[in-house]
Amino acid sequence: MSPAPIRVAVVNDYAIVVAGIATMLAPHRERVQVVELDTSMSVVRDVDVVLYDTFAAVQGDGVDLDDLVQGGDARIVIFSWNLQPELVRKALERGAAGYLSKGLDAEQIVAGIEAVHRGETVTPPASATTVDDDVRGEWPGRDVALSAREAEVLALITQGLSNQEIAERTYLSINSVKTYIRTAYRKISVTRRAQAVAWGMTHGFEPDRMRRFTPED
Repeated sequence: MSPAPIRVAVVNDYAIVVAGIATMLAPHRERVQVVELDTSMSVVRDVDVVLYDTFAAVQGDGVDLDDLVQGGDARIVIFSWNLQPELVRKALERGAAGYLSKGLDAEQIVAGIEAVHRGETVTPPASATTVDDDVRGEWPGRDVALSAREAEVLALITQGLSNQEIAERTYLSINSVKTYIRTAYRKISVTRRAQAVAWGMTHGFEPDRMRRFTPED
């Protein structure tokens, strides 16, 4: 008899992000089953692994992992394009069981989840620092050619963060943040921050407030 698939909850503040991950993992449902999609809320189901996507979200030692699982025993895996060793270390110290790069394909992500479920600690290679190209998944603004980084910066602008706060949240330099802002503004045809916020609020860049479950088998 084949082992039961690992039960996974996907967590991020944007519905398009969690749905994109679920779609990516769907072909491997005999190994991992996404049973809960969460935005802006703690996991409530009895799951084996929580996959926490860091898009426009708190990272490193700022993540309250205990609050995320509400006392459950699920193992938490961070899914991020920020791979700096110090950031990975802080997440593990907070209780994360694994840290996966958004540069991985679906098979590699599933293998990482399986390793964490077996009790292993999975981290990126020490030489890895960031992933800017070939990022997996979905994000708001992809339909208008915003890159994942541009979309994240625009999401944080829409949330009301300053450039300095965005740099701290994303672990980017302030100059990199300004560059992403310029390129994002050009793509969405705005020139001022207020215009960018207004555009973001009407194009899915405000965090969602929802909880959705898949039907029980």
